[in-house]
Amino acid sequence: MDQTRPESVTDKIASSRPTTVKDTRGYTVFRVFNAVALVIICCLTLYPFINVIAQAFSAEVYITRGEVNLVPRGFNLTTFEAVMSDRMFWRNYQNTLVYTTVATAISMVLTTTFAYAISKKNLKGRTFFIGVALFTMIFNGGIIPNYLLVDSLGMRNTLWAIVLPNAISAFNLLIMKSFFENFPEDLEEAATIDGLTTYGVFLRIVLPLSKAVIATMILFYAVFFWNQWFPAFLYMDRAELYPVTMYLRNLMAAATSTEALGSDSAQINANVQAVAMVLTMLPIICLYPFIQKYFVSGVMLGAVKQ
Repeated sequence: MDQTRPESVTDKIASSRPTTVKDTRGYTVFRVFNAVALVIICCLTLYPFINVIAQAFSAEVYITRGEVNLVPRGFNLTTFEAVMSDRMFWRNYQNTLVYTTVATAISMVLTTTFAYAISKKNLKGRTFFIGVALFTMIFNGGIIPNYLLVDSLGMRNTLWAIVLPNAISAFNLLIMKSFFENFPEDLEEAATIDGLTTYGVFLRIVLPLSKAVIATMILFYAVFFWNQWFPAFLYMDRAELYPVTMYLRNLMAAATSTEALGSDSAQINANVQAVAMVLTMLPIICLYPFIQKYFVSGVMLGAVKQ
């Protein structure tokens, strides 16, 4: 006779409850230490930014005394008013938007097509083209040869002097090449069987599935072109063609002369650097949240071998 006790309702409920694994003491200590370390790193990273913003809105007397820390003291907008009331500032800001947009678009077209081509192992001369890209990471022609080349091509005082010399970043190129090498070949073969050409596969299959790495590269290129001022300093001699970074650089240089800025020169001298940094980084900070979700995955997809 079977003496097995029938399973009660209580037993059924107990057996249906999910089992949880308790963290070991060592893992708990690690999690606490990791959280504390990350909080400290975040604070150390944010402190300079908050301090710069506080100085940008503070009065000159508190800045010179070194009393501005995380909160503005003697709230003041003199330097912002002096900068933003200048029509040349807005003209140069418009130039920067145009330069960054055009340069990023050209760079993305050249980088994606070049990276996709050299990612194919059956490409003739693949090793040579990869070597050319790596060579540019180590060696540079120098300022004088670059200047003579741009001048001989008639690109001085034009948009192309800013856009073309740095159109392809070898670092970004290698990241995209690694990503395309890990792209599933079965998808491309299936698209080819369906009648798509190489360009069709690239435009209709590869690019739509590469949004993460493309968004990351757009961010890299946009930040680079937005912040650069030296090409304009080197290749342009007309103020109306300068980017905003060049305008702010000249403003900081002019702030060393008290006669150049009128009655409010003391205030402007005190926080012109902070104001320049705030105005320069503000657009990039506004852009970053829209593509932040692609940032980490985009870099990792181009760095991990499958």
